[in-house]
Amino acid sequence: MSDDYLERILRARVYDVARETPLDLAPRLSGRLGCKVWLKREDLQSVFSFKLRGAYNKIHSLPSKAREKGVIAASAGNHAQGVALAGKRLGVATLIVMPTTTPPIKVQTVRRLGGRIVLHGDSYDDAYEHALTLAKEKGLTLIHPFDDPDVIAGQGTIAMELLRQHEDPLDAVYVPVGGGGLIAGMAAYIKRVRPEIRVIGVEPDDTPTLERALAAGRRVTLKQVGLFADGVAVKQIGKETFKLARKYVDDTVLVSTDEICAAIKDIYDDTRSVAEPAGALAVAGIKKHAQQQRLGKGSVAAVLSGANINFDRLRHVAERAELGERREALFAVEIPERPGSFLAFCRLLGRRNITEFNYRYSDPRRAQVFCGVELSGGEEEKKRLREKLQRKGFPVVDMSENETAKLHIRYMVGGHAPMVKNEQLFRFVFPERPGALLDFLSGLSRGWNISLFHYRNHGSAHGRVLVGIQLEPSELKEFRSYLKELGYPYHEETDNPAYRLFAGAGER
Repeated sequence: MSDDYLERILRARVYDVARETPLDLAPRLSGRLGCKVWLKREDLQSVFSFKLRGAYNKIHSLPSKAREKGVIAASAGNHAQGVALAGKRLGVATLIVMPTTTPPIKVQTVRRLGGRIVLHGDSYDDAYEHALTLAKEKGLTLIHPFDDPDVIAGQGTIAMELLRQHEDPLDAVYVPVGGGGLIAGMAAYIKRVRPEIRVIGVEPDDTPTLERALAAGRRVTLKQVGLFADGVAVKQIGKETFKLARKYVDDTVLVSTDEICAAIKDIYDDTRSVAEPAGALAVAGIKKHAQQQRLGKGSVAAVLSGANINFDRLRHVAERAELGERREALFAVEIPERPGSFLAFCRLLGRRNITEFNYRYSDPRRAQVFCGVELSGGEEEKKRLREKLQRKGFPVVDMSENETAKLHIRYMVGGHAPMVKNEQLFRFVFPERPGALLDFLSGLSRGWNISLFHYRNHGSAHGRVLVGIQLEPSELKEFRSYLKELGYPYHEETDNPAYRLFAGAGER
């Protein structure tokens, strides 16, 4: 079978639409990990993904009668674009079945490439079943996204390029895994030409399709798949792809959403390109093995498989990247509800960068603060900081691995405070630098009670803080003088309707 696939890959017709993508060194990441990390840049294809290789090779291989009738595919993303572009170049009509939930930009892209679209169902599985029905009704050829020898061979051309571009010793090639077409093709080629190179499959820990199948010795169907790395959200690996993976893949590694986000940031730092979550899997796998001390000092390669990421997902990626890198901790901290305790807590944090602060008065005895703290020493520093806070009488719950806290609770801290009297609300802007938040709070240590506090680091040169302070009418003049002395731009928001509706205090 290896000779069969070697010949298939060598004969694969892909370069009518695909380009030979570069193999770039990632210097910053290499320096951090202590080995050379090379990126195979499939994100630089015209459709920003490797998928056009397999799609074009398959359609090109069809008999003329099948081409005349046209082809059909089911996809919500990269495969759809590859099929549409291949059909356009070869003059073959393409019908793409996409879930009704597909973002409009992806639908528009496929149309622009010449594909005719049918929207059906809420999921890929719904779209795939409908595509099978339409294929039979209309006599169309189904172009499977991964479980087809010609598709597998087309994806395998990436390995052919990679080994030609890196003739020196290479310890391992890390490959993202969904349905398995990419890793099957690459592994079949690598193990035939350079069998000493390890082939490592990388999957999200909530979609371990290949890992579960290898452990069971047979294909298994996952009950559910993760949503973040949607490019590899496949419930069952392909029949032919598993046959090849079982024979040629050396190992698998599972990575979390936070680790994928950290990998996207690493890729950006080295290339100034933004990978999609599935596209960054291989880099996340390399980093995971480095963390587990399973990398040597030699060279490894990662397939950067795609860059089709929705713009609105970038905020989520940025928020989770530092957690994935173990450079941020999220704590829920209980502090005594008395003047000065908030400042005492902040002084214990020292001059660490604070990434987030959420606090709302709710109880006359104690308060809960949800905060993010930047770390430079990883898990050990987080452990020391937590122990320090607890010794000083501030009970701490680590929320860094709590998915519900990270996705929802951090944005829900607050609400109305009917027991708070005479609250005035102010919005501040101050220069963002280490210790700036502590300096700001130190100025409020004149006995005024903070009843609401929200701060979030936005990665800009200026920090933004919303503060609620209990002030008797007789104290207002003194407080305004203090604000002038402080020198930070501010706006009073006490009459803001958003505050009144969702976070307002009691008597005033």
